[in-house]
Amino acid sequence: MTKKRKHQEDFQKVKLKVGKKKPKLENATDTTFKTKAIQIPEQLKEDGVLPTQNRKLNIKDLLSQMHHYSPGVKHNALLGLKDLLSQYPFVIDAHLSNIISEVAAVFTDKDSGVRGAAVHLLQFLASKIRAEQIAPFFPLVSAHLSSAMTHISEGIQEDSLKVLDVLLEAYPALLTDRSSILLKNFVELISHQQLSKRLKSRDKLSWMLSVNPNRRVTSQQWRLNVLTRLKKFLQAVVDGSSEIEDEGLQEQKDSPHSVRNPICISWKVHANNQQQIQLFDNGGLRPKINSSFRLRSLANVMDSAEKGLSSAENLKGFIEIIIPLLIECWIEASPALSAPILGNHLESESQQLMQQVLSIIHLLWKLTKRHDETYKMELWLRMNYLVDFKHHFMRHFPYSLQETAKHKKKDSCKGNKCCTASSNSVDHLLLNLTLCDIMVSLASTSTLQTDSGWLDMIRKFVTDTLQDGSKLNSKQVNRLLGVTWRLMLIQQNKVATEPLIKAVYTLYQQRNLLFPVRTLLLKFFSRVYQKEDLRTQRIRSRSKVLSRWLAGLPQQLALLGLRNPELSNQLIDIIHSAASRSNKELLQSLQATAARIYDPLDGALVLLPAEAQRRLVQLVYFLPRLPASLLSCLSRCCIMGRMSSELAATLIGILHMRSSFAGWKCQVQDNSVNDVDYFSFLFSTLIGFSRDELTSLQGIRGKPHISQTQLSPVRLYLTDLDQFLHHWAVTEMICHSLSTIPSQSQCFDIIQHGICKYLVGLVIIPDSTAGSVLCAINKLLDQACILSDNLHKFLASCCYSLLYFLLTLDKEDAEHVQKRDMLWGSCISALALLPRLLRLMLQSLQVSRICRDELPVVAQLLRLLMQHGQLRSHMITNEFLVQQIIKDIMTLKSGEVQEQWLTDLHYCFNIYLASHPQGPGPVNAVY
Repeated sequence: MTKKRKHQEDFQKVKLKVGKKKPKLENATDTTFKTKAIQIPEQLKEDGVLPTQNRKLNIKDLLSQMHHYSPGVKHNALLGLKDLLSQYPFVIDAHLSNIISEVAAVFTDKDSGVRGAAVHLLQFLASKIRAEQIAPFFPLVSAHLSSAMTHISEGIQEDSLKVLDVLLEAYPALLTDRSSILLKNFVELISHQQLSKRLKSRDKLSWMLSVNPNRRVTSQQWRLNVLTRLKKFLQAVVDGSSEIEDEGLQEQKDSPHSVRNPICISWKVHANNQQQIQLFDNGGLRPKINSSFRLRSLANVMDSAEKGLSSAENLKGFIEIIIPLLIECWIEASPALSAPILGNHLESESQQLMQQVLSIIHLLWKLTKRHDETYKMELWLRMNYLVDFKHHFMRHFPYSLQETAKHKKKDSCKGNKCCTASSNSVDHLLLNLTLCDIMVSLASTSTLQTDSGWLDMIRKFVTDTLQDGSKLNSKQVNRLLGVTWRLMLIQQNKVATEPLIKAVYTLYQQRNLLFPVRTLLLKFFSRVYQKEDLRTQRIRSRSKVLSRWLAGLPQQLALLGLRNPELSNQLIDIIHSAASRSNKELLQSLQATAARIYDPLDGALVLLPAEAQRRLVQLVYFLPRLPASLLSCLSRCCIMGRMSSELAATLIGILHMRSSFAGWKCQVQDNSVNDVDYFSFLFSTLIGFSRDELTSLQGIRGKPHISQTQLSPVRLYLTDLDQFLHHWAVTEMICHSLSTIPSQSQCFDIIQHGICKYLVGLVIIPDSTAGSVLCAINKLLDQACILSDNLHKFLASCCYSLLYFLLTLDKEDAEHVQKRDMLWGSCISALALLPRLLRLMLQSLQVSRICRDELPVVAQLLRLLMQHGQLRSHMITNEFLVQQIIKDIMTLKSGEVQEQWLTDLHYCFNIYLASHPQGPGPVNAVY
């Protein structure tokens, strides 16, 4: 029992008492823990900085999904990007770098749907992003594009062309900066290198067309797609080079129609030696610096690989690679060799491929012209490719398109057939013209005999096309005229050039030509005329067709009028150029048509804009004769206000230079301007109204058009302000021309005779006419001039009528108030120069015949005349008349309260006349 108890003591159970806690074990684990709340308010609310699309995804979420392995997720991310950026365009600027890099990365994605969505997104971004914004990231875009173009997958290659289309449309300059890499990619898309043992030892590896049966399209269709993009790319290179001239007629740099900055000289400033005339070279154009040194462009500092096609070496290398491939494409698409006849028919797809081949060669030819050694480059092209071109290109020339519309189903629409035939006709003509342009550029005068065979074929085709009469668009006509011009330069004898000019003239004579076509034809003829005119007189042989064309230009201008102002401007420029060269045929035609061109009612002079009017006015100087009928038209043009007063003054100056009074030391052309006709022109323009117009004015009565007084037989017709100001400006130029005539007394007698014949006796005279007559009298009057009694009385009546009109003028009448200074000055000057005129006017002031309302006006007039310094001595001489007028006024006002105006009149009379003060007296009074 003892041992058992001891064993139980070792494992004795602890007895727990009621109400006591159980003691903790020594190896117990502490399971207590504490918790705290986590505050995340920023994550729970919507992001205000980054907007989201309809799926609540922001730009960062969408860009992160671009790396997802699932094509569907990437496709939805691209669609979401387009949706988000279209709703919030400002996100593009903030995340441009990430957007460009992620979108460019999927150019080579394996899924076609993802690539298609990327192309659509890129097209959307191109309309939102400017070139300067995307320029820093464009190397990355170009690298991904190059990777896609050279990818092993045919689908990626096909979609890379779509990406290329978007970039060529939006950023051609940025894309052409990497032409060296992209051109090689174009070549690899349609060809591969020949890796035979025989060629491995050579420095240059040759290329041959490749055929891939795995493509969804035929090999010919694939090459057409690639060559179409290559043509667009080369066109962008050509357009981006400022040194390359445009095709066709636009190659002319020193065109006479080029816009120049004329030097505007104000002769009024230089007339009194107030300012010296400064001459500038080249009429505002960039000065020509003759120097033996040439500045090296920045392109020469770069490596040849970075220069691209701007380097002659790189251009030659690319031509050597691409031309054989293009010839192979041509051979596949050209007609069968078993039918070597002219006018071979082509299938539509073959014709398109051949067109792209020729267009690429044509653009490469244009790129060769921007280098310094153009002649050496053309010689190199001729030596290497003329034989192949003649054998392959000219063998079946000219080409026409096979009519496939007739094989369609019978229920097809006839209108569609017509449209198809029309578009096909345009295509095949452009194909032939491009081929002509390429071949003609390889010919020259020195190789004329060697190339006469195929040159005759081109010359016949060009002539037949011009004479065909079919409607051509401006692009075709431009290319056609460019080939014609080149042919004329190669063979410059009249036998070869006259049929070409005649064919162009046949096209020019057609009606309803488009405006761009008509413009190109005018430029061509103008260029031919200038080229012909530059020849020496000894070897010059005028073209009859060209002379006929020149002779018809004035008549065309008269018929055209305002229907096409741009075309009228071109006609005027050509006519002016030929007239300045004294072309006999044109001057004769211009003389015969001048009356219609300068008709004051519907002539070109009054219908066309101001710049064209200026050129037409200048043409007056070149007219062989200026008969009375033409001068009458020119006078009406000057005074009708349908051309500016400055231009009318220019016309008057030109006529003065053509007259015998211009002071030429050498003899002027006989019978160019008759003296009597010239004076008739000056007097008619001075009057400002025709005889019929003056006659019709006599029937007008009462205000607001007529100003009349009981003391003068002359009533004034109040002209509009614009008409008055125009007439007054013309009057100043007429007076200047009259003052330069040597015999002033005879000139005054002529003007006096005209006034007495046509104006004296009229009851109503325009206010501008009365003021112009007084202005001319003041300008021409000298001691040798003798005025007739009728002219004295007429001028006195005009003076009082004008002064009465000015004194009774309402200050609120702003239109007539502006006439005040001019009319007042002319009246005062005439009264100061002619004392008898003042005496006659004072004698006419018989106040007993007027109503009482006019008495204050007469009193104010007398007061102003007495206060005027220039008239002081004359008023003293006529003191008795003035005193008698004042007495008559007092008699009429006797028994009434003396008014202020009568008091002022007495005061002025006592101050200025009764005391006879010495000295000039006060200066001009203010009325």
